[in-house]
Amino acid sequence: MKNLILGLFIALSAATVFTACKDDDDDTQVQQNIVQLAQGNTNLSTLVAAVQRAGLVDALSAPGPLTVFAPTNQAFNDLLAALGFSKLEDVPVSALRDILLNHVVSGNVRSTDLTTGYVNTLLPFGNSTNYLSNYVNLSSGVKVGGSNVTTADVAASNGVVHIIDKVIVPPTVVNQALNNPNFSILVAALTRSDLGVDYVNVLSGVGPFTVFAPTNAAFAALLTELGASGLNDISADVLNKVLQYHVVSGANVRASQLTNGQQVTTFQGGTFTINLTGGAKIVDAQGRTSNIVVTDVQSANGVVHAIDKVILPQL
Repeated sequence: MKNLILGLFIALSAATVFTACKDDDDDTQVQQNIVQLAQGNTNLSTLVAAVQRAGLVDALSAPGPLTVFAPTNQAFNDLLAALGFSKLEDVPVSALRDILLNHVVSGNVRSTDLTTGYVNTLLPFGNSTNYLSNYVNLSSGVKVGGSNVTTADVAASNGVVHIIDKVIVPPTVVNQALNNPNFSILVAALTRSDLGVDYVNVLSGVGPFTVFAPTNAAFAALLTELGASGLNDISADVLNKVLQYHVVSGANVRASQLTNGQQVTTFQGGTFTINLTGGAKIVDAQGRTSNIVVTDVQSANGVVHAIDKVILPQL
């Protein structure tokens, strides 16, 4: 009997030790949340300091899931230099919070889930529930908002982190055009040196602006329509009128706010008509029709809608 009791004691003791060891192993296998993960990476120490200063530790430690595009220390150094600040503490807290929220996407978005196009961040436009968009470009590696993903898919308990080489400042309508290569001809038109208007400066202002942005294919079709070999064949006067006809100043007009038959007054002074029959379209002053092919690219100072045909005012 004594031997039986001793044997049971040894067996129970062994089982207790095994269970304790197993529990310790399980504890070591529990993933860190996004904030803890960043705290463990010396190359993300400035990001950690920024998150703490902006009061976002709890938000980024919550269950989520969340996806964070995490700028490196060098990326923050480059931003501070560009803004003329000597240290992170010089950046206003509200601005820092906006910058950080522009790096966060709802959901567990792995690099394999990304497609070329737009993702919505957790940064709202003003007091609205419309969230800013960043352009994802997969043509060569992975670019988000003009930054390169250098390390992808770092798993956290409440989401995933992608390390990037540039801080993604909340984009203006100009930044949206610059970041999307499908608007490169529009950018070339807006920056033509003989126009006498600094469109980059104007459209980087407070706004808000609503921009109906023609794609490269739309500009190519216009050149064919006009019998022109390139943008330089279009006079500065005509190009100014055309570009200004694509901008609505003083309003952030989302697709849901467009109505059938709506008359829209442009920055150029002319009007065009919205036609929602069979999809959202614009009928310009010359009776030509353009389709709105991408809607609601929200920016910090307005919204962009892509169109498949350049619209023309009365010239």
